[in-house]
Parts: sequence; structure tokens; C-alpha cells
Amino acid sequence: MNTERVEQLIHELLIELGEDPAREGLTRTPHRVAKAYEFLTKGYQQSVEEAIRGAVFESEANNMIIVRDIELFSLCEHHMLPFFGQCHIGYIAADKVIGVSKLARIMEVYSRRLQIQERLTRQIAKAVMDSVDAEGVGVVIEARHLCMMMRGVEKQNSVMTTSSVLGSFHHDQATRLEFLHLLNHNKP
Repeated sequence: MNTERVEQLIHELLIELGEDPAREGLTRTPHRVAKAYEFLTKGYQQSVEEAIRGAVFESEANNMIIVRDIELFSLCEHHMLPFFGQCHIGYIAADKVIGVSKLARIMEVYSRRLQIQERLTRQIAKAVMDSVDAEGVGVVIEARHLCMMMRGVEKQNSVMTTSSVLGSFHHDQATRLEFLHLLNHNKP
């Protein structure tokens, strides 16, 4: 990303909005916004392989592995406004497992791009499936979208839920139900 160009564009945007970019509170705003977008879209500069960094291990485990409540932040591609919530990832290992923090890192690679929640959910599931050659993968995302809360219909309490199930999570109803049951276990 050309940070200087983005700063220039934000400077021009402030003028278009009717603001004075020379006003005390706004003098560094173009720089801060450019740095924020650089961070919020860092997923374009990352790959799943870099995120995993070889943390895939041989294992005799053939059980369901779930990481719940991973904090998720992304920008919707339609309005470039944030959506945020929780991501839950589960998989059944065939003969490999992945370092637990790497599941969150995979999510970050895709969530730090302009996104729609539906595609994001699928990308995470496919990346986990491909990374460990899992028997099955399930991903559920529950998120609030500021584009729906702050503008348009202005619905403050709406939550969008998406899921993507692959392999045994897709074709075996018992596996899928176990995954969903474990996601809701111990929730208020």
C-alpha cells in the first residue's frame, strides 16, 4: 500500500466532507487513517502458509478439535465499515494436527481483507481443510455489521451467523450435530 497516496486521499476526503484538514484535531488524521487501513487490510500481504509457519504435526488423534470464541474483526467490502464477532473452528484430524494458535492466524489472514462474511467463513474452512488434510471441518461465524447498525436499516441488535462445513462435517449429520452441540456447550 502506498501510505503517502492514502494520506493524500484522506486529506482530500476531509475537504470533501466539509472539514478543515489543518484543524488541530485533524492534522495527523490522514496519517493515522492510512496506518489503520494498512493494519486492517494486512491480510493481502499474508498467506496461510506464512501464518502457519510449519506448525502442522503428525498425530494419531482422530477426534474433533474445536477452538471457540476467536475474536474476529473485518471490513465489509460494500461500505468498508467494520464487522466484528466470534469465529468458531472445528476439525477432525486424519493424521495431522495444527498448532492451536494457527487456527486464529488462518482466520486473520482472511479477515484482514475487504470481505463478506459468507466468503470469509468458506475461506477459513477450506484453508483449515487443506492445511491438515482433515476428515472434516466446520466453521461458524457470528458477527455484527456496522453497515447495518450505523446506516441503512439501523438495526442495533442484529447478528449474522454463517457456517461452512466440509468433508465429514458436511456429509455426516451426527458429526455436524456434535460440532454444533459443542459450540453451544456451557454458553449462557
